[in-house]
Amino acid sequence: MDKQFIRSLLPLVNDKTSMDLLQTYADARISQHLNQMSMEKDMERVKRIQGAVAELRRISTLRDEIIIGAK
Repeated sequence: MDKQFIRSLLPLVNDKTSMDLLQTYADARISQHLNQMSMEKDMERVKRIQGAVAELRRISTLRDEIIIGAK
């Protein structure tokens, strides 16, 4: 990613309220996806849901990634 773009994300990850809300949203979406995946029969769809869950879980490390990338 472009350093300038990464630096533009610093206010988001440095604001505790914003990060907490973002994490709460990600946790809710993960819960929905896991529920959906438990009922899914199509393996291709299961793989897509697993990918979505993996990306949402990255939100928990977003702050560290942005801070490192901004250096």
